This record gives sequence, structure tokens and C-alpha cells, in this order.
Amino acid sequence: MFYYEVAPLRIVRTGSTMLTYASAEAVAPGTIIRVSIGQSHALAVVWKKVAKPHYETKPIAAIIDPIPLPKALLQTAIWMADYYSVHLATVLQTMLPSGLEKQRRLSKTSASNPVRERTNYVLNTEQQQALEAIQRAQKETVLLHGITGSGKTAVYIELARSLLTAGKSVIVLTPEISLTPQLVAEFTSHFTNVIATHSQMTESARHQAWQTILHADEPHIIIGPRSALFMPVQNLGAIIIDECHEPSYKQEQQPRYQAARAARIIATAAGAHLVLGSATPNISDFYIAQQSGLVVGLTKRAKALHVPTVTIIDATKRPYFSRNPILATPLIEAMQSHLSQGRQALLFHNRRGTAGSTLCQQCGWHAECDTCHLTLTLHADSGQLRCHLCGFTGPIPPNCPICHKADVVFRGIGTKRIENEVAKLFPRARVGRFDADAEKGQQLHDQYQALYDGDVDIIIGTQLLAKGLDLPKLGIVGIVQADTGLLMPDYSARERTFQLIAQAAGRVGRQDHATEVFVQTYRPDEAAIICGTHESYQAFYADEIIQRQRGHYPPFSYLLKAICSYKTEAAAVRGSRMVAAKIKADHPDAIVIGPTPAFYERLRGVYRWQVTVRSPRRQLLQTIAREIPTNWHVELDPHSLLS
Repeated sequence: MFYYEVAPLRIVRTGSTMLTYASAEAVAPGTIIRVSIGQSHALAVVWKKVAKPHYETKPIAAIIDPIPLPKALLQTAIWMADYYSVHLATVLQTMLPSGLEKQRRLSKTSASNPVRERTNYVLNTEQQQALEAIQRAQKETVLLHGITGSGKTAVYIELARSLLTAGKSVIVLTPEISLTPQLVAEFTSHFTNVIATHSQMTESARHQAWQTILHADEPHIIIGPRSALFMPVQNLGAIIIDECHEPSYKQEQQPRYQAARAARIIATAAGAHLVLGSATPNISDFYIAQQSGLVVGLTKRAKALHVPTVTIIDATKRPYFSRNPILATPLIEAMQSHLSQGRQALLFHNRRGTAGSTLCQQCGWHAECDTCHLTLTLHADSGQLRCHLCGFTGPIPPNCPICHKADVVFRGIGTKRIENEVAKLFPRARVGRFDADAEKGQQLHDQYQALYDGDVDIIIGTQLLAKGLDLPKLGIVGIVQADTGLLMPDYSARERTFQLIAQAAGRVGRQDHATEVFVQTYRPDEAAIICGTHESYQAFYADEIIQRQRGHYPPFSYLLKAICSYKTEAAAVRGSRMVAAKIKADHPDAIVIGPTPAFYERLRGVYRWQVTVRSPRRQLLQTIAREIPTNWHVELDPHSLLS
């Protein structure tokens, strides 16, 4: 008889992660099994063989799959549970797909992929040097810092080619599902064994992809968002994280892991390369990589392309908007010119809906959510006011509910309003809007091939459009209100504003025709906007790193964010004060900020208060995280203090 410690995929006891079971046959660590727990059954992962215990043990009920998970994943699961102070079962639920007990027939058929002409990349000198530097840094993380159009994808492909030849698989992460078709198209024009996985696939399709990788006897390229990191690759050669600066690489539910950190553990355990690619890396990541001497730069465009012409429009100068209230006349005229030449236009604005606020000009009433106390957003196409936090919807009032005057106005700009204005200005143009309100079948990943082929003339959208989208027929980018993000009371607001502007502007300048960028802003002298518009990362970094050091923010400290939720405001204040006082008393070396109301103070009918803790020692924050009451929302290394 053999005895094993196994980790159930559900929490059995809060303070315990392992249970002991018996088996008449040897079972390899990493094998997924079914075990009996009380009167029910649960899936579990065999962890290690142990000596016969002094108590009675139940037998393993069934083996779900005889092929064990890779050791690198097991090591990473243990690390994540400790590093993010969560139960191991929660980590395993994140790593493993749903429907593991269902029998699937492995199939090689897959959905049709976007089309690309096969390109035989010939790396230029700078790209070749970058590839060689990555290959030399076997056990180190390499930050591939390349300007837009410098050919980072070509480096990824050639790295993958060398590893597949050596029999090793490659994982390529993308920040959004919407970008998966683009990367799949790029890689399938060079390789045959490409597998995509993401949450928009059916449970069956995701499980089949997972099984294919687990049982594979040949190397594959796996492409998808952060969850693809946990595919059970047996012989891993590299993990590539494209657009590594994107906040979507941080999971917002437990375990709140950062993909790059988890990837570092997997890559180290598997002896694989880890490449982080970005034109606008996070300040903290660039600082750490620079200190380690592991920044590989691509400073030149891969081809001798036209550098885009940049125009910054001061939105305080209202004569610019004599033709249209939200789009400046020079931008409209430039769009007309590009459209007449068969090129596309892209309008970027990081606010969805039609208008941001609904108010009465007589008494000052404004429409807000009853449960969140936040301003409701107008969605004129559906005739509704909507809360973007809790999803509440209500009718558009014909008059003010307080003074009953018919003087209700709508203020602010959203993507739907931009779409309406564009339809008036360009009635013959084919217009596509891509944001979180897009209907099923009309989302960016559904329509990517149409965008690539030029079947959409004017593309309107939010930050989805600023994440590495490659459109060869794009001629002009217009950023409608560049300073919106600067209004956020957060230490990372300037960084995020710079990144979004630089990434949006970077959608052009990679074509063989003249291109333009127009930036509308009320703050034309702001460094984040100027540097972002001209894609001047080094200039922005030099300014921002000084501000971070003065404020003792990352990378010069670590952060913990803790939020409590109560039915009454008094209870939230009382509970947050008690926790803050206890942290100060028990850990005098930690800097406690608050308690203060959370950015979204009232959400879905509950009051939320926040305590932020800062320390140069992350281990101290891990200890504090474990001591905070379990009904609190606790997050280590938050990318933002707004929640």
C-alpha cells in the first residue's frame, strides 16, 4: 500500500491544505485524482508520497488522468499560496480548467484563424543582437524594451523557432483576449502546432486544449491571456509576455497574482527563458531590470517607415471646435484626407457610453446609482442610464425629479457619443466601435480580421485599441481627451496616462505610408502627455522615477491594500480604524495610510473603507496580510490604489 499527501481543489479546512490517502498502486506527484471527503467527493492533486500514518486513511477513489502535471506548476502553486497569502486550493482552482472529470475526445479541429501572408523574417542587426542576448540569459528575466514598430514580434518568432527545433514548447501571453487572434495569425504563418486558449472558448474547447498540451509528445506554441501561463507544458522552453506593462496581467480575484512574477517561478523551475516585451514598460519593472542589467533595447523601427506627424491640440482653444463640439477641425480634415486615400482612422477615448453625467441646470440634481452613489452614465442607443460598477440601469428622465423642470442636460464624452458624431461627419464611412459594451459577435477579437483587411474605415474604442493592435491600413490616430486619466488620485495615474497615449499613438508609424497622430488635451504642457505623444519613454521615466522616490512608492517600497465592506458607514469606519490601529501597534516599522473611504466608497449597497500599508520589506506585508480579518479584501502589490 502507498500513502500520499494530496491537495483538494476545494477548501476543506482553512488552516490545512493537505490530506492523506492510500493507494494500492504507485501514483506520480502531480496526478489529478478524485477523493472522498466526508459524504462528498472532490478532485485533488497528488503532492508527495509519505510514510504510513498512525490513523486510518481512505483510498483514492479514482485517477482522473494518468499523466501528472509538470513539477514547475506544482512548485509555482506552492509559491503563489505563500507569496499572495491564499489557500492552496484557491490557487489550484485558478490553474486547472473546469470539467476535468468529463470525458473529451481529443480533436485536431479548431476554429478558423485570421489570415496572414507567410513572411520570412530576416532580423536586422539590432533584432539579431536582442535574440542572442535573450538566448544567453537562460536563467534570468529579460526585458525587451522596443519602440513601436521595432519588430519585437519577429524576435519572439525567431526565439520560438529555435526552441521548437530543440523540442521545447513556448507560451506567449497577450494582455487581452481581443489580441489573441492577431498573435495566433502571426505565429500560424510560421508554425503549425499553435494552440490558443482563453475564457471566451467553451469549457469543452478549453479542456481539450489543456488535454492536448498535457498529452503532447511534440512541442507547441500556446497563445492566450494570463490563464495560458498555467497550461501543463512538459518541456517548456520560454515564456513570452507581450505588452507586459498592461494591468490586465494582474488578476483581480483571489489569488491576486501578477503574471510576470508567477511566470518567473515557472520559468526558473522549468529552466526556461522569460521575456517581457513592451514599448512602455512599468516604471518598477524597468527600474529593476535596469539595476540587473537585463534590459535589451530595440531603438529603431524594423523597416525604413514614415515617422508619424504629431499634432497636439489645446482643447481650451474653443475655435478649434467650431465645426464639431468634441472633434477638432484639424483632426476632422486630416481624417477626411486619409479616408479619401483608402486608409483607416482610429479614435481613442477611454470612456464608454454616450455622456458621463446627467444633471439639472436649474437645481443641480444629478443622476446617481442608488446602491453605489456614483454618477450614472448615459447610453443613448439603449435609452438608459447605467452604473458601470454594479450594472444598475434606469430610464432617462424627461425632466428633473426634484424641481420638475425640463432642463436636464448630459455632459461628458463617451465612445457612443463619438460614434454618433462621426456618423454625422462621415455618413458614408464604415464605423466600428469596440469597448466593453460591444455586443457578442461584434467584439474586437471577433472583428479583428475585418479591421486588418480594412473593412472598417473609422475605428472607435477604449483602451482595448491601445494594446498592440497592428493595422497595416491605418493612417491616422486621434486621441479625443488625453488628460482624462490624470484626474485619478493615484500614484500610477501619470504612468498609465503615458502608457495609453504612447500605445495609442504607436498604432501608426509602422506602415509604409505617411501617418498622423492628433492629441486633444486641456493640459498640453503635461510631461506624461508630451512624452506619450512622442513615445519618449526615457524622458518620462527620468521624470517619474524621481517622483516615485520622493513619495516612497514602488519600486522603492511595497504596498498592501485592504478594503472592508459593511452595511453601514459607521461600521465601516469603526472596523477600518480597529484594523489600522492594530497594524500600527503590532508592526511599528510599517507605514499605515488611512483609514480612508475607498475610491468607490459605496458599492452595491455597502460602504467600503480602505487601509494602505507601505514597507520596504514585502515579507512584513505578507505577515500583515495574514493577520487582517478574512472578510476583508486584501491585495498585495496592487497596480493601483483605486478600488
